[in-house]
Amino acid sequence: MQQSDKPIKGGEFLIRDTNPSEIFIPESWTEEQQMIAQMCDDFINNDVLPHIEKIEAMEEGMMPSIMEKAGELGLLGMSVPENLGGLGVDFKTSLLATERLASGYSFSVAYGAHTGIGTLPLLYYGTEDQKQKYIPKLASGEWKSAYCLTEPGSGSDANSGKTKAVLSEDGSHYTLNGQKMWITNAGFANLFTVFAKIDDDDKLTAFLVEADSEGISLNPEEKKMGIKGSSTRQVFFNNVKVPAENLLSDRENGFKIALNILNIGRIKLAAGVMGGAKQGITDSVRYANEREQFGRSISKYGAIRYKLAEQAIRTFAVEAATYRAGQNIDDAIKGFEAEGLSKGEATLKGIEEFAPECAILKVAGSEALDYVVDEAVQIFGGMGYSAESTVERAYRDARINRIFEGTNEINRLLTVDMVLKRAMKGELDLMGPAMKVANELMSIPEMKDAPESVLGREFEYLDGFKKSVLMVAGSAVQKLMQTMAKEQEILMNIADMSIQTYLAESALLRVQQMIETKGEDTCKEQIAIVKTLFVDTADRINKSAKDAINSFAEGDELRVMLMGLKRFTKTDPFNVKEARQLIATKIIDANEYCY
Repeated sequence: MQQSDKPIKGGEFLIRDTNPSEIFIPESWTEEQQMIAQMCDDFINNDVLPHIEKIEAMEEGMMPSIMEKAGELGLLGMSVPENLGGLGVDFKTSLLATERLASGYSFSVAYGAHTGIGTLPLLYYGTEDQKQKYIPKLASGEWKSAYCLTEPGSGSDANSGKTKAVLSEDGSHYTLNGQKMWITNAGFANLFTVFAKIDDDDKLTAFLVEADSEGISLNPEEKKMGIKGSSTRQVFFNNVKVPAENLLSDRENGFKIALNILNIGRIKLAAGVMGGAKQGITDSVRYANEREQFGRSISKYGAIRYKLAEQAIRTFAVEAATYRAGQNIDDAIKGFEAEGLSKGEATLKGIEEFAPECAILKVAGSEALDYVVDEAVQIFGGMGYSAESTVERAYRDARINRIFEGTNEINRLLTVDMVLKRAMKGELDLMGPAMKVANELMSIPEMKDAPESVLGREFEYLDGFKKSVLMVAGSAVQKLMQTMAKEQEILMNIADMSIQTYLAESALLRVQQMIETKGEDTCKEQIAIVKTLFVDTADRINKSAKDAINSFAEGDELRVMLMGLKRFTKTDPFNVKEARQLIATKIIDANEYCY
């Protein structure tokens, strides 16, 4: 792989080596950032969890009042500039706040919808007058927001929405008609961001609609599997008059707004589910330490230790990848600001640059959380199935995250699609490295000496993982050409390989940086995490790659690629049982997630 002095681009991790010192790791939080994290923890423990039963029962006024308390503390204005009543923190610090507020169950959904999709379209696309009118109210919690995109007939295909807007003859207002569904915070929102098509436009336009406007009505609250305390209702617009000055951005720019805000939502979701996963591990180990069977606590049994270790491995990798991407986005924002863009424009471009990583993190994070809560229920046993346990609620609440912000299937397809499109435009040199790997398949493998550093072998494995992705993606593109977009199974295989590679690399870079700053002896458990992760990643990549290769290759090409794959995913024998015991022991001794 190549090394470069230039800032890394989105999707470039597949064709470029990253130095461990280039990434941000959670072990490097500043004192100020740790204070923000503590403030979030205190708020959850003091103002949310004591009222959780009332929240879940949707006691009238409960959620809005808690949102207002969050606003008083500045928690609703993390991303809002100081001149508009916010704290104006950088992007990765806003991710940290999202993570630490994620253990508030349904509250975290209301918070995420308000501060993310509810506020950011206005913040990044609104006029100065629009922002001055609404943003301070949203940052303080005086007003709450909701985002109206999905319709009964348009989910993943958002641009097929039927809601219509017609401009009045005098140009003073638009008349809005249509129906939106699955609208989070709808029951108490003061401001809706509504997407509709003007006349016969092909693309959506966004509008700022005040909730008390005449002609707006709501269906009763949806009865949901989880996040029961989160308000989710259908919203109907019947000849609703929207002032012309409340058009958000330009006509037909709504679809672009929706896509860009979804990118933000995806990485914010990854931060949120990571917080939920850490809480799930803490709940798991505390119960395992307390619960005795056959004369000793169940945390002493290998089967339980395996679960705790695997929960930690998956969470650690997602955390490493999320904050790595968060720093990449911050760096990109600064770069675009230096070129003369406004803060809002630079933020949008910075996040758009790393849209592939945002999609990766959404998938990886939501699926890691699903693993954690599933195993948490299993560790609790019968108690885990009882509605009296915290993990029962966590299990139900977690499931929506694989659907939120675009389904995981859509995000897998997007991951590959975005990278390939950038390659086609010449923004990423994907085919050059892919051809190099193809040529390598025909050569005799080099014999390498054993690396001296403790994670040296893992860096070699990583190189093989990237070559596997490039080999399969490059060959598939050449073989399938115009039909590639229809081959969803193959695209999903390539996406899974890319996701696994990104997680493995992020965890490796994180621990290598820790070793370089703290010393090897203090990082024994983290080293075990990386080594175990890499053994499993090699197997996962091998399986996904084989499925893809068998789907489009045949004859000599098939044989050569399978041989290459075997070479690229080969790992040395490693005692994963012993490693997992080490990982689990630290959690058990700490009686909480501690990595």
